[in-house]
This record gives sequence, C-alpha cells and structure tokens, in this order.
Amino acid sequence: MLDSLQRIVQEVNTAHDLDEALALIVERVKATMAADVCSVYLSDESRAEYVLMATDGLRPGAVGRVRIPFGKGLVGLCASRAEPVNVENAPDHPQFLFVATTGESPFHGFLGVPIVRRRKVMGVLVVQQRQQRRYVDDEVAFMVTLAAQLAGSITQAELRQALDRMDVDDFAGTLFVEGVASARGLGIGQAVVIFTESSLSSVPDRPVGPDDVEAECERFRAAVATELAELRELGTRMGRILSPGDQALFDAYAMLLGSDSLMNGTLARVRAGNWAPGALRDTVAEYANVFEEMDDAYLRGRAADIRDLGDRLLKRLRAGGATAATVYPERCVLVGEEINVSQLLDVPPEKLVGLVSVRGTGASHVALLARGLGIPAVFGVSSAPLTRLNGREVVVDGYSARICIQPGAALREEYLKLAREEADLSQGLQELKDQPAMTPDGHRVSLLANSGLFADINAARDSGAEGVGLYRSEMHFFLRDRFPGEDEQTETYARVLASMAPRPVTLRTLDVGGDKPLPYFPIEEQNPFLGWRGIRISLDQPDIFKTQLRAILRAAAQTGAENVSVLFPMITVVAELDEALELLRRAHAELAEDGVTVNMPRVGVMIEVPAAVCQIELLAQRVDFVSVGSNDLTQYLLAVDRNNDRVAKLYDSLNPAVLGVMQWLVERARRVGVPVSVCGEMAGDPAAALLLLGMGVDSLSMSLGNLMKVKWMIRSVPLSAARDTLTEALTLDCAQKIRARVDEALLAHGLGALVRPGRK
Repeated sequence: MLDSLQRIVQEVNTAHDLDEALALIVERVKATMAADVCSVYLSDESRAEYVLMATDGLRPGAVGRVRIPFGKGLVGLCASRAEPVNVENAPDHPQFLFVATTGESPFHGFLGVPIVRRRKVMGVLVVQQRQQRRYVDDEVAFMVTLAAQLAGSITQAELRQALDRMDVDDFAGTLFVEGVASARGLGIGQAVVIFTESSLSSVPDRPVGPDDVEAECERFRAAVATELAELRELGTRMGRILSPGDQALFDAYAMLLGSDSLMNGTLARVRAGNWAPGALRDTVAEYANVFEEMDDAYLRGRAADIRDLGDRLLKRLRAGGATAATVYPERCVLVGEEINVSQLLDVPPEKLVGLVSVRGTGASHVALLARGLGIPAVFGVSSAPLTRLNGREVVVDGYSARICIQPGAALREEYLKLAREEADLSQGLQELKDQPAMTPDGHRVSLLANSGLFADINAARDSGAEGVGLYRSEMHFFLRDRFPGEDEQTETYARVLASMAPRPVTLRTLDVGGDKPLPYFPIEEQNPFLGWRGIRISLDQPDIFKTQLRAILRAAAQTGAENVSVLFPMITVVAELDEALELLRRAHAELAEDGVTVNMPRVGVMIEVPAAVCQIELLAQRVDFVSVGSNDLTQYLLAVDRNNDRVAKLYDSLNPAVLGVMQWLVERARRVGVPVSVCGEMAGDPAAALLLLGMGVDSLSMSLGNLMKVKWMIRSVPLSAARDTLTEALTLDCAQKIRARVDEALLAHGLGALVRPGRK
C-alpha cells in the first residue's frame, strides 16, 4: 500500500483547488481500499458541524448539504476522540446517526480516521462497506497514515481555492496561514517568492504580459533545443562506454523532450499568461501524474525521469540569461522554502519589510539576523501555497506568528494601525537613548547590541548601546566564496573596533555548523546540532582558527583602542577551553615575534550546553567573563530542535527548567567573581529580561530593535520587585504560567505596551 499512499499524496498535492483535491482523495482511497464508499467530512467551526465535502459512493447531491453536529454520529465520535473508529455493523452502534439524504442505509462496515493538523481535528476520512466487516490492522494503519499526510495537502488546497476566489471575484476575505514565532513586529508588503535553481516544484507563478508571450515561448523552445542537443551529444559520447540497454536512457529523455505533451502543454500555459518556469512546473506535474497512475511498475518509474527532465530544463531556462536580476518592490516581503543569509542580504534593506519561510523557526540563524535588522518574520508556514503568493500583498504578523494574504480593507487598516502604534512606541523610547539602564532603586545593568554587519555597528553606535556584546564574525565568512585571509579579517575587525571605540566589542570566534553551514565548507551530518560545530571545528582546523585569532589581535593593535574581547563558542569540556586559550597565547606570541605589540584581550567562554553549565566554576576560573548563549542552551536543555516547526511550541526560554539552570549558573559564576552576560532571545525579551534582572545578571546583549524596550523595563522596575517576581516565577510549573505572572508585573509598572500582543 506504500506505493498507493505516495501516489495519492502526490496527486492531491498537485490539485488546483480543494474540490479537485477532495475528489481525488475519495476516488483513489475507495479504489485502494476496495470500499463501496469513501467520503470526506470537514469541520465548520462557525456552526459546530462536520460537512460532507466529497464522496464516491453516496448520493452526489448530499455533498455540501449533509451536516453532522460536533459529537454526533460515528463521524462526530471519531473527531471527538481524535482516533480511528472501526465498526463492523454501523447501524447497531449506539452513536450511529442515520442521514436519509446520503442514501447510506445499506452500508454496514465503517472505518473513520481523523484528519489532524497541529493538534486540531480538521475533519474525518471515512470508508464504508455494504457487508458487515471490521477493517484489519493494515487497512487502519494505511488510512491513519494517509490522513496524517493529507492534512497539510488539504490545507494547501483550501488556500489555493481561496486565492482563486480572490483572483476571479475580487474577494477580500480573511486568509491566514499559521507559523511559528520568529521575529516580532508587523510588515505589510508585496510577496517576492524565491526558489532554488534545481527545485521545479517550488517555482512560483509569475504573470507574462501579452507583449512578452512569444518571447517567453521562444525562451522555452531554446531551452528544449539546447537540452536535446546536449543529450544527443552525451548519448553518442557515452555509447562507447555504456551497454545499449543503459544508453536507452538518453533515447528515452530525447523522446520525452520531443513529445507534444511536454512542448505543447508548456507553450499553452505560457500563452495563458504564466512564465515559462511556472508553465513547465504544471506540465511536468500533470505528465508525471499520468505515469504514476499506471499499474506497470516500469512505467510508473518513468515519472521520476519526467521530473528529472523538468529540473534540467529549469536550469536551462535560468542559465539562458532570460531570468533577469530580481526586481524588488518598495515594500518587499521575501518568501521561500528556506531563506538563507545570502538571499536575505540580496534585498536592499530599505525595501525589506518581512520574511516568510516554510522551514525554520524563530531560533534559526536567519531569524536571529532578521531580529537584528528589525524585520518581522514568520517561519514554519508549511501549509502556505508558495507558488501562488508571488506579487500578492502579504501581512507578516510576527506577534501572532501568522501571515495574512491579501487582507480586506478593514483588516488592512487594523494592521496599519498596529504598525503605527509600534512605530510610535519605538520613537517615543528614543528619549531614553542616552539614559543609563538603571533601576529606580539604583541597580545598573549594561545593555549591549548583537551584531554581525557593518550596518548594525553604525546603528548600535547611534542607538545608545553601551557596546557590542556579541559580534558574529561568521557573517563575514558567509559573504564570501572562500575562507577570508588574515589581512581581510584584520581590516574587517579593525573597522568594527574603530567604529565602536571606546565602547567594548566582544568578537565571537567562528561559529558555524548546526544551522549555519558555510556554502564552501559543507558539513553533511545526520544530527548537525550534536555534531561538528563551533569551537569543535576551530580546534580541528587550527590553521583557520589561528588565522582568525591573529587577525583579531592585529586589528586591536592597529586601532589601539583596547576595546576588544574574544569569546569562544560551544565549549563543552574544560580541555577545549584550555586548548583555545593556548592557541590564543601562541598567536599573541607569534605576533610579538613579528614586531606587533598588543595587550592580551579579555577572554570569555560561551555557555551553551548543559555540560558547560555543570562545569561553570572550572570554566569561569580560566576566563574574564561568562556569556550565556540562551538560544542554544534552551535547545539543549529541552531537547528541542529549534529549527523544527513541529516542536517549536516546546521551545521556550521561560520554561521552569531553563530558568532554574540560569539562576544556578549565575550564582556559581558569582562565587568565582566572574561577571555574567546573557545574549540571545532571552536578553531581548522584556519579560525574560525582567527575570534575568532579578537573578543579578551583569549585562544583556540583544538585537537593537529590542534594546530601548528592555531599557524602559529596567528603568521602570526596581531590582527588589524583579527579585520578588523571579521568586514567584520559580514556584510555577510551566512557561505559560510564568509568562502570565511576568506580564502582570509589567502591567503593574505601567509597561503594558511590552506585553506580547494577542491574536487579533
């Protein structure tokens, strides 16, 4: 049944709208299960009913008319339990509800499975038999597995259908797509969908004007001709090596390229108004589905050849020069399967108003960068129909972790109002720029900025930040196609130090791996967050590491400002820190031999893994300061992959375990007399920062967009009140209760604007 399951899901994923998707489901499932009836009921929450949306076997006229109240009938029983209901003789079951309009009285065997997405029952998939029978375990397992995979497909089909209504009827409804919290704020702009060169399925729709249709058709013909010529040449060349059977693959590809179905189908779609890559995407999907439905295994396998050929033609289209540099609108919302750093930085910063990504979460590297740039972001929108979003107006609601597609006039105005309120708050807080971060009862906290780009440095210098608490040196490695040399790095770091002088700058050494692979230094691992990353790479590549350390020291010597600190990331054991310190001393000695005189910088250790927490006193004795990387520490303590949207809701730095560990860590670092800094999401969240204030953390390093809000909180809440709130919070058993208690404290001190806004 695995082949059947894969074919059904693939077909449904290519359905144009919800009606087509549901019709495919009931037809294919009925045939696969050899059932007499297959039906799909979907939830209508506004009326607390399940609606018959598609059927193969019941009266067609019942579709849309049959409604079963929540909790009633076998359908309601299946949904309320959120588990399969397998009944040998349905009419004898006490929950059986007879609905005359369906014509279902002759049916006895019943199997219903819930369609669940993110803990929410969307509907019920049902098969029925005329004879009495109980479905066997393999059949139940197939239905459960299929329903689980179809949940996302149905959501996408619903959205595609709603978008069609918008296009045809000028309908402006409320079309939301849920994601996960990534970067706070509101952004309203025009969606620009980006995609990888080799991924045909992710190509977005783009309209082609009447005057450009023939040029687009010719572009496709040229791509086909070039690919066909290369295949023939390759086939001839490989004919000396391959057997006739193996060489037949080239003949098969050439035949597919020359087929009327591929050529004419794509050209027809171009003439209908879609650009060549989008037209090719739909033609390949349609053509491949025909083969996937065939009974013969060999012919089914040709579907993969068709998709591979489609990817090859896509590369031809892009390489042909017809794909001009992307033109970004004045207010651009960047949308993609998985946005990377280079794609983000390609957009002029003054035009970028929001990010939307299918994969990733608020703790991913790009999300951290978005927060640093003050760009609202929503990631994990796995149900968003990306291919249909290009050019549409999109609202990125970073507070509610969702996007709104083509909002109506009233909703759009509400979002604009919220955006103005946020802007007014930020503007109003600018008066605090030159004020110290000091509590009303006289306790001072140092507020620093996280940075990784020169634009951040200039903004940090002018925003009231007391320095840079975390400079992500890897950003300059990402912007190159090779490892930067010592001179390049020296120039970069010197510019950073000079720009901030005399304020302190903490340069974190190269921190790649995990969710930050360098494109020219790929690391393929099954579990990258537990693999080769951070200091582990640096110590294993001493040539790269010592080059960076020498560059940092040379930069400090050039500027003479003595405002640099060095921070080692991802330290797990004491031996790693000792080795890193020895390499730093060696680099310092080598420069002295070369006549470069510079004082040894302050050195810090980054606490990101539980093992380092347990050895905090041993580590702290060897350094000048401790910096807690709250994002990774939260991830490792909670065993939650912070880039996995399925478990993103479990990732919360206000979890009682995280707060308990943080307090324990601060207390023990203080025993050694070493100051503690916290960077990451905790530091920039006013609620979490209030608790860190109560713990006695010395400094907080955060994205610039949050700095004034945290300063406002510190200047409004006495240290004694923060300690009282912390004491109460540590008695609570979940993050939700802790956040509610901290929100009460914020409200009590007139900081209601800092409480996380609820869903509108």
